Formats: sequence, structure tokens, C-alpha cells
Amino acid sequence: MDLIADILLAAGALGAGFYCFVLSRRLKRFNDLEKGVGGAVAVLSSQVDDLNKSFATARQMTEGSSQALDQLTGRAESVAQRLELMMASMHDMPEAAAQPQRVVSAQAAPAVAEENDALAVAYEAEVVPEPEVEEPAQPSGVMFVRHKRDKNRVA
Repeated sequence: MDLIADILLAAGALGAGFYCFVLSRRLKRFNDLEKGVGGAVAVLSSQVDDLNKSFATARQMTEGSSQALDQLTGRAESVAQRLELMMASMHDMPEAAAQPQRVVSAQAAPAVAEENDALAVAYEAEVVPEPEVEEPAQPSGVMFVRHKRDKNRVA
């Protein structure tokens, strides 16, 4: 009986040794840097690093574009204000068609000329010169980033 127990114990030990050998080979293939999961992890790690670099570059470009857009928006607002002032000053000007044409005799011509000169001087005194606005410097170059849109994604 002892002999049978020793034989079964030896067979079990050999079976466990063979099983460990097979597991060791599988584990080596699993961690192989070229073909196994180790290689996939290494590739994914390098891709994550590349994506981080691309993201940082894209962030810098969008910040530059944002600043350029802010400058252009400020410039457009100042131009719009100047246009509004010009339009408001146009409403204050007398319309030529609304004024009746006067026929002036030769004797009254000097008096009418003096009256027109006085009106012109009074009008020029009312006109307020518009303030000079410094225009911001144009950006030397603006880069745009094109994004792929996901058709399934709702904006």
C-alpha cells in the first residue's frame, strides 16, 4: 500500500511540474514585448504620450486663436461704435431737399451770403471731432485646427 501511495504521489508531483512548465511558457508569451500583452501595453503607453503632446499643441493653438478672435471682436466693436456715431451725426445734418430754395435778388445777395457764413460757422462749432482709437496690431499668423465630428454625437 505504501508503494502505491508513493507512485501516486510521484505521478502527482510530475503532473504538477509539467503544469508549472506549461504555465511558465504561457506567461512568457503573455508578457512578450513584441507579440503579447506587454507589447500592447507598451504601444498604448506611447500612444497616450503622443496624444498628450498633441493635446498640448492643440490647446496652445486654440488659445492663440482665441486671443486673435478677442482682438478682432474688440476692433469690430470699436468700428461699430464709430459707425453709430457717424450715423447719429448724419441725423443732425440739415437735409438739402427739405429746405426750400430761395430766390435771391441781386440787392439781397450779400446779406444772404453773410447769413450762410454765420450758419456754417455755427454748424462747425457744434461738430465734435471723433476721438482717435489705436487699432490693435494684427496677429502675424493664425492657425486653425480642424476637428473630426462624430455624426452620432449631439452638440
